[in-house]
Amino acid sequence: MKARLPKGYGGGGANNIQQLARQAQKIQDDMEAASAQLDEKEYEATAGGGAVKVTVTGKHELTKVEIQPEVVDPEDVEMLADLIMAATNEALRAATKEKEETMESISGGLNIPGMF
Repeated sequence: MKARLPKGYGGGGANNIQQLARQAQKIQDDMEAASAQLDEKEYEATAGGGAVKVTVTGKHELTKVEIQPEVVDPEDVEMLADLIMAATNEALRAATKEKEETMESISGGLNIPGMF
């Protein structure tokens, strides 16, 4: 007994493989372009009700730290450090989340090892 494939499957052989390769290349190109664009984007976050504001890039590089003068207390340097860390981590989370969502939307949810 010979198995039959549903209509549209099989019979294409090399053509199907070439089409699949072109689609994979397009997805990879789109992901690389989106990644480059997101790497240049800036993300801001604040902590302590706006007492500390940081800016990071999509490459996860801290580019700016703004501190309101009233939160600079020589007696409580730890609190200032905590506010800076909290704001920085929130900005980095935002950058990571947007990149993941963008890549997932491009790839249609496919997890292709080695692409990103």
